[in-house]
Amino acid sequence: MSSSNDLSVELTAPNGHKYTQPTGLFINNAFVPSSTSAKITSINPTTEEEIISVHSASDEDVDAAVSAARAAFKTWRDVVPTERGGLMLKLADLVDKHAETLATIETWDNGKPYTVALNEDVAEVAGCLRYYAGYADKLHGQVIDTGPAKLAYTIREPLGVCAQIIPWNYPLAMAAWKLGPALACGNTVVLKAAEQTPLSILYFATLVKEAGFPPGVVNLLNGEGKVAGQALAGHMDVDKIAFTGSTATGRQIMKSAAVNLKNITLETGGKSPLLVFDDADLEQAAKWAHVGIMSNQGQICTATSRVLVQEGVYDKFVEMFKETIKNTSVVGDPFKEDTFQGPQVTKAQYEKVLGYIESGKSEGATLAAGGKAYKDVGGKGFFVEPTVFTGVKDSMKIYREEVFGPFVVVASFKTEEEALEMANDTTYGLGSAVFTQDITKGHRVARKIEAGMVWINSSNDSDYRIPFGGVKQSGIGRELGEAGLAAYTNAKAVHVNMGTRL
Repeated sequence: MSSSNDLSVELTAPNGHKYTQPTGLFINNAFVPSSTSAKITSINPTTEEEIISVHSASDEDVDAAVSAARAAFKTWRDVVPTERGGLMLKLADLVDKHAETLATIETWDNGKPYTVALNEDVAEVAGCLRYYAGYADKLHGQVIDTGPAKLAYTIREPLGVCAQIIPWNYPLAMAAWKLGPALACGNTVVLKAAEQTPLSILYFATLVKEAGFPPGVVNLLNGEGKVAGQALAGHMDVDKIAFTGSTATGRQIMKSAAVNLKNITLETGGKSPLLVFDDADLEQAAKWAHVGIMSNQGQICTATSRVLVQEGVYDKFVEMFKETIKNTSVVGDPFKEDTFQGPQVTKAQYEKVLGYIESGKSEGATLAAGGKAYKDVGGKGFFVEPTVFTGVKDSMKIYREEVFGPFVVVASFKTEEEALEMANDTTYGLGSAVFTQDITKGHRVARKIEAGMVWINSSNDSDYRIPFGGVKQSGIGRELGEAGLAAYTNAKAVHVNMGTRL
């Protein structure tokens, strides 16, 4: 840290990268202090040291951001759609230009490997913005023929002011998932980042302004969920709220949003099954099962954290799976190139995962791999060994509850019917995966799994061009793909009387 003013600080990251870190609230294209001077401190999960503190929004700050968004909406909604898309393309280009800085920040305060932050997360931000920029001038209504006495047509109109609350596991990528369709459709936005990862969104804010977005169109806040998040969810001048996070918080947001019947999109928790049938390519199944649960430190809402294996190949699969983890899951400093798994995002998350390990042991599951904190990164940091439990029963807490870490349970099944019964025996319904070389079986099982998404012979290779979302208590609505646009427009029907006279 070399110099600072009230609302920005010159920082040097652990990889030597120097940059200017904003610390204020981004409202009306300017960084401003919190009205209460409240701060949120970002912690480096690799070293457990403080990085910096940033301003935390109060109810009054949320009001200011919503007012800015409401004022901007009056003109933004009427900007020529191709011009809106053009601004989004400029923003995507700036994301590419500043990719190394954005990835550095993401790794520093989130803990994910730098190679992943750069090549996957930041690349996805630019790609998602470009994808929705292309849709900005392709949002068409319909003419509906009801006969010669009436001309009937629909218009796709923006909703208005959209509140968006994003999680800490993919801070920039989740912001892009929500900003892309909202802006393309002509809405204005107040977005709140997760208090655990407050830094990258503020640097992204500088790019929003540089791209040329008018003041008030995009407002980016940090703040505590119970203060700023609650204020957004219950705000009478917010037309829509989109949230990604836990199911418990999603319920609270629904309650708060009911005050003015906000349009709502929720993407919440999961305990996604991965089914391995005895005719599967076991080597591929083991590798994809590893990707499905151990990527991003296991901190993925769609993580295939319940692996269900047909009895005849159970033992063989478990050994192959353990070998894949041993050979691939290199735990270490996230700025090192060979690191596959960095630390958990916070001490609280680290302790939660370790608590589930103790629960698994006490309930009688077999600890097949891992099972303890990993202390070989300078003796510090929130690192957990990749953990596998076998011999897991469906009554166990570790089978039923979302852990959100490098933690997987492996259970067995006899028949396809039993596999489906086990897969669907959950309050969640986000992702799922099926491994079989029988294409008919793959499609049949995919139709019967109660989930918003099914991967056949892969896991968690999501794509911003394909709809993403869950059923049951895993959420409401869809993000990404063309389906993601529906969450940010209303269809207005216009009836023109062409001759019916009374």
